[in-house]
Amino acid sequence: MSSSDSDGVNGPVERPRAEVTVEAEGRLTVGVRLPLPASARPRLLLQLRPKKGKPEGTGHYVELEPAGPDQWRAVLEAAPALEEGHWDAYVVGAPEEERTPLLPGLRDLRALVSGGGDGRATPVAVRIPYATKDGRLAVRAWWRAMHAEAGRIDPADDSMTVTARLFGARLGEGAAATVHRRGQGSVVRQIALRAEGGQEFSFTVDYKELVAEGGGPGAGEAPVFWDVYVRPATGAPRIRVGRLLDDIAERKAVFVYPAALLDGVSARPYYTVDNDLSVEVAPRRTG
Repeated sequence: MSSSDSDGVNGPVERPRAEVTVEAEGRLTVGVRLPLPASARPRLLLQLRPKKGKPEGTGHYVELEPAGPDQWRAVLEAAPALEEGHWDAYVVGAPEEERTPLLPGLRDLRALVSGGGDGRATPVAVRIPYATKDGRLAVRAWWRAMHAEAGRIDPADDSMTVTARLFGARLGEGAAATVHRRGQGSVVRQIALRAEGGQEFSFTVDYKELVAEGGGPGAGEAPVFWDVYVRPATGAPRIRVGRLLDDIAERKAVFVYPAALLDGVSARPYYTVDNDLSVEVAPRRTG
């Protein structure tokens, strides 16, 4: 995408570009290059991208304050948390009242790399600025009252072993991992947990058992997907296992794991578009 657009009258108009710094507690500082007089009152708009077929809701506005010649600055505080989803970034009121998409500049995400450790506050609220596929600035946000953060994933010939950390809940009697066949809510496989100390735990998913539970497609059929959860104690609500606590907004195409080859099928762990952990069981390719 070009960094300039034509207004049809005065020739190319430079599109505003934003630099974003993420601080450890979740605050975002946004600096925008914008050739406006200091008396102007532009605003930063974060607009939640609606689900397909749904109308757009009310956006989140923050005042942009002068920060030097043609420079403006906005601070998006950690509270209130952003609703989970993709938030597209715009400038409103510069140079007209129409919103103008922001181009991504430098993004300082160093505060996100450590993940926050066991002492991270709950609910888990995450904001990761990123560049969209069409070259615009957006923020991926998550908000989860309870969360199981996936760590190391070790694929083997017929299984995967996952190490994870629990937030917002504690492991108790009857704790187990569960995998649920997507679209088939009654098909559930329960897996014993191994406590690793503190809030960390691990478990191993045996792919052969998923196939035996009706989770293996036949030749020419569509893949079957199993979503991974943890139930911290008997009767407790299940918690989705995912990887949210770092600087990667869209993990699916970045973390690609090898597939295990079984009789007639292949199985592999993968991250969904929401950075949640799942298993794909697909017919083996021939030829």
